[in-house]
Amino acid sequence: MTRAQERDDIRLHVETALGDGASIEATPQQAHYLRNVMRLGEGDTVALFNGADGEWLASVVPDGRRGARLQILRQTRPQEADSDLWLLFAPVKRNAIDFIVQKATELGIAKLQPVLTENTDVTRVNLDRMHVTAIEAAEQSRRLTVPEVGAPLPLASLLDRWSADRRLMFCDEIRTGAPMASTFGVEPGTGPWAILIGPEGGFTEGERRRIADLDGVVPVHLGPRILRAETAAVAAIACWQAMCGDWR
Repeated sequence: MTRAQERDDIRLHVETALGDGASIEATPQQAHYLRNVMRLGEGDTVALFNGADGEWLASVVPDGRRGARLQILRQTRPQEADSDLWLLFAPVKRNAIDFIVQKATELGIAKLQPVLTENTDVTRVNLDRMHVTAIEAAEQSRRLTVPEVGAPLPLASLLDRWSADRRLMFCDEIRTGAPMASTFGVEPGTGPWAILIGPEGGFTEGERRRIADLDGVVPVHLGPRILRAETAAVAAIACWQAMCGDWR
């Protein structure tokens, strides 16, 4: 028999409550990953999180030929609050949207909201794939939460229901706003925020006017170079986290 390994670098997101003494049945996919991919056996440990109860160390208990149960041992990290930052982005091709979801999750986005604009070329979004990608990114990045994934909304509908309590960083590719660094030198960074990234074809003039009419909009530009949508999303999130979020 091999000696049991205590490790918390293997992390799984679960849907059930976590607490002292709890025993959780692994999903078939999780059991396959633990037993056949990672080659874990009885007594080996993994870290579990559910977005509400912090992170817990659990012991693997093989269950039959293919299943596994996870026996909670102790809490290793208390739950921590994420920055209340949303990413609003026009859907792009599959590989690029996977990249956006993965990196936005790693960077601490609380909600991923696809937005359909007049120049959006991709209108069908695989929400299940987005959710799975977000879970995998949260597991790998040691994050304690998984971002919410919203169903695609037309830009006009989103703006009609927008709450004035949430500030909106409008990343405009025609550079009508001030440079981000100078803008956030004077703009307050507290409270809920969202970042709006446009499609590859950019926003129309009508869309820009509609966005500018919202209360709490902060127009910014991301420098002199033309950025792909997925690059702009990562750059904007990183800048916000550095100046207003949990990188400070």
